[in-house]
Amino acid sequence: MNIPTAAEILEALSLAQPRPTSETPRDSRGIYGLFDHSGVFRYIGSTSSANETFYKRIHQRHRTGSETTSHYFSRMYNTGRMWRLRNDPATKLDGDIAKALRNTFIARNCGAVCFPLPDHAPIARLEAEVIAMAPSHMVAWNRNGMEAYEEPTRLVDALIEDLGMSPFERAAIRRQRTRFYGNAPAVETPGPIQTLPTGPFKFFAIDVETANNDRGSICQLGLACVRPDDTIETWVTLVDPQTDCWTFTGLHGISGEMVRGAPTISTILEDIDGLLSGQTVYQHSGFDRSAVRAACSSLGRPEPAWNWRDSVGVARRAWPELSGNGGHGLAALKAHLGLQFEHHDAGEDARAAAQVVLLSERKRA
Repeated sequence: MNIPTAAEILEALSLAQPRPTSETPRDSRGIYGLFDHSGVFRYIGSTSSANETFYKRIHQRHRTGSETTSHYFSRMYNTGRMWRLRNDPATKLDGDIAKALRNTFIARNCGAVCFPLPDHAPIARLEAEVIAMAPSHMVAWNRNGMEAYEEPTRLVDALIEDLGMSPFERAAIRRQRTRFYGNAPAVETPGPIQTLPTGPFKFFAIDVETANNDRGSICQLGLACVRPDDTIETWVTLVDPQTDCWTFTGLHGISGEMVRGAPTISTILEDIDGLLSGQTVYQHSGFDRSAVRAACSSLGRPEPAWNWRDSVGVARRAWPELSGNGGHGLAALKAHLGLQFEHHDAGEDARAAAQVVLLSERKRA
């Protein structure tokens, strides 16, 4: 078989129609091109290694590999809600959810073209020659020539809806977007309990999610810590309720597998009690206090001495017009006040309750 010239390979790549990464050849290797989500040719590479096919290199490495190496799809779409900080134990759970979203985004919205070559072809040399003669837009990603894209918001929104991502997953990728743009992160990890924020604080808001109808089966707990300048630092953790009954997974998206290795509620309460003892702690309705009380009862320990308040009562006094017109639940207040949060995620709901209190204070001022 005659070996084609670099010019012939470049022309063939330029004229080929990109296909999804999952359709790249599994039994051949050679030179290939990668296309971004807008259909523009951006990168030229090769499967110069004898044991690497197009499929392995493109679908299994460029798409799902490390964001910090030469896996260019992963690098270029490590952005916004698809962003992950590799090997960061404090954000691993959120990061894994963001990475899975990114992998699916690339599979659905990006593409590749391939030019197979025989094993005896000088693939590495031909690749260098093709890159040298390619127009700049076709090698824009080569040698880290471009920064990661801004998040393609419309496409990501559509994908999230199509995947039916749970409140827990949506909250995780919202936190990743917050971290990507440099705001203070919220901790979310199933590992050992993370360091709590340090004060001073004006007040706190708390929210819990449970595994089932047993109010003591707390599987996620979130704290919104409100500083004197009204900024909010959110701390959220998964909790292992040590149950096999997961009735509410469809509501919040948390499962028994997710909480494996997470701290128990006994450990959580011991840790946060030092921060919250004697402090004002808001809940939105009476559920959260009753859940903490039920958990304490099952542990044979007294309920913590926190100064409980109810942000529902605060909302009723601040916005009486909502009575009989949607009510004062978080979902109704979200629409009325323009709040941005994922309902049925403990960290997001705690933050929303704190925002309700702060907005009511501003309304009275």
